[in-house]
Amino acid sequence: MQDEWSQAVDTRSHAADRLAEAARSGKPCEPVRDLIGTAGEAYAVQEIGTRRALSEGRRLVGRKVGMTNPAAREKFGIDQPDYGMLFADMSYLDGLPIPIDRFLQPKVEAEIAFVMGADLTGGPFTVAEVIRAVDFVLPAIEIADSRIADWDITLPDTIADNASAGAFVLGNTPVPLTGPDLRLAGMRMTRAGAEVSAGGGAACMGHPLNAVVWVAGVLGRTDFPLRAGDVVLSGALGPVVPAEPGDAFEAAIDGLGSVRAVFSR
Repeated sequence: MQDEWSQAVDTRSHAADRLAEAARSGKPCEPVRDLIGTAGEAYAVQEIGTRRALSEGRRLVGRKVGMTNPAAREKFGIDQPDYGMLFADMSYLDGLPIPIDRFLQPKVEAEIAFVMGADLTGGPFTVAEVIRAVDFVLPAIEIADSRIADWDITLPDTIADNASAGAFVLGNTPVPLTGPDLRLAGMRMTRAGAEVSAGGGAACMGHPLNAVVWVAGVLGRTDFPLRAGDVVLSGALGPVVPAEPGDAFEAAIDGLGSVRAVFSR
């Protein structure tokens, strides 16, 4: 039994090393599903990466919820949402240049970001409890990125790879939850003025708040519960779009305003 446990630890460390080397070298790697087979094993690999990042001095500032859109899940053959960690060095400013060479295979998606005003430890949580814990919402653009070549991912691959997190940009005008109906909020994203993605709040697990309730409950009894000040990227509101050098995207969400992601050449 001890040998089996040691072998499992070694396998997870090997998967984490493979992904870390891809990020370090800038060369996408093979999938890690040959080393791990379940979501639980994949989250163990993700935790190895998280603890390594924290030991290097990176600061945890939030979470991202992925695979919330039915179309995206169907594309990758995935049947459930997942989550990843957001660090301070993944945050970029609205409209200012983002160095595209820090990414391997970047794609952008428009989302609603929830900023927490209180801790959510324990759980599971009701919608009412989560609403009370949210301080405000912002429009956001997530830059998804995969360390795995050609985005050849299954659920264990993307979970182990920190839910394919890359970076994010937040809008600058906070809006209270007492404002717009987020389920009905429409989204339009343009590149150089031409529409490249459109959708709305209902595309994110029926309502973006559902994604926050889900991730709060999953994390509430772990070492990484949601804390006051954390950002939660709740999931894509429309189709994801590949990003190229020099691209300038703007995402406008009804009732929340807009946010821009501008990539360097």
